[in-house]
Amino acid sequence: MAAFETVLSPQEKAVLSMEVDTFNKSIQKGRMPNQSLGKDDFLKILITQLSHQDPTAPMEDKEFIGQMAQFSTLEQMSSMASDFNRLANLLTGGEATSALGRSVEILEGDRIVQGTVRAVTRGNIPEVLVNGAYYQWDQVTRVFEE
Repeated sequence: MAAFETVLSPQEKAVLSMEVDTFNKSIQKGRMPNQSLGKDDFLKILITQLSHQDPTAPMEDKEFIGQMAQFSTLEQMSSMASDFNRLANLLTGGEATSALGRSVEILEGDRIVQGTVRAVTRGNIPEVLVNGAYYQWDQVTRVFEE
């Protein structure tokens, strides 16, 4: 019987590594890895724990209550982050609206545009109408009183 060699040469390892990298990059195009666990992930872990626990040694009440408290805290933190995001959007919109009729300086690339705000759009990213063009509010660097 002939001997079968199971060790890869350095050249074979390099080729295999390149093929694996190419394959991984091809399946990950347009995907961003999620670096944090959300409430759905936490629920999946908890359900998996409960469904695979040993019936002769069930999870202790204290452990279960602790995990439920963690889930409740996670839910509240998610809700609070969402509320803070909405509040920030409202404040930004109010700030842009307060510039209506005032002179502003806008940084657009390397040039500075000066003019009077004639209109303001609402939304997550408010825009101001200056000299016939709309600019995002975060491009405004200065606001002057007329």
